[in-house]
Amino acid sequence: MIQTKDVSFAYPGGQSFSFPEVRCAKGEQWLILGKSGTGKTTLLHLLAGMLRPTGGEISIAGRTTTSLSDKQLDQWRGEKVGVIFQTAHFVESLTVEENLILPFFLTGKKIDRNKAKQLLQRLNLAEKAGKMPYQLSVGEQQRVAIARAVIHNPEVILADEPTSALDDVNAKEVIKLLEEQAKESGSSLLIVTHDQRLKDYFQNRITL
Repeated sequence: MIQTKDVSFAYPGGQSFSFPEVRCAKGEQWLILGKSGTGKTTLLHLLAGMLRPTGGEISIAGRTTTSLSDKQLDQWRGEKVGVIFQTAHFVESLTVEENLILPFFLTGKKIDRNKAKQLLQRLNLAEKAGKMPYQLSVGEQQRVAIARAVIHNPEVILADEPTSALDDVNAKEVIKLLEEQAKESGSSLLIVTHDQRLKDYFQNRITL
């Protein structure tokens, strides 16, 4: 489901990275660990098609993404990938529930408000459905962002530090949610993090 070969990336006038190969089969769950500055977020953005590698090849969900145009990448990402960013991004004029169902509009899938409510309930956020994003705490925003990334059952879920802003209880709930959603939809799950707590949950690990 996720395969990389000889992937490298260099920021103009800045740091350069060479990444180990990633081999994640359909339905597998992987953890990529690394300290700050090791290129974790860069690798995730490369896998999501938001950055193009300086060298090497990336294949995800049967497509060699490094050969796609920008327009093709956007369409592919919307259909196949759920991305959880380190900092949550919302449409500030929409409520939490409205932000949560955005992927249905973007992918053309039938809107499933029941699933949105179930996800919010699962993350102890049911009472926040009608709130605006700015009315949530940082931890609450992160949990909503995770729910939004998995709601349309993507084939690949990519998460950038999904637990770094959460306490132990909520971090455990978020990992359980990601694992359950990935298993339910047969998605491959790849998490990049420096959060050492996550080592207890994943046997498949790569260290940068």
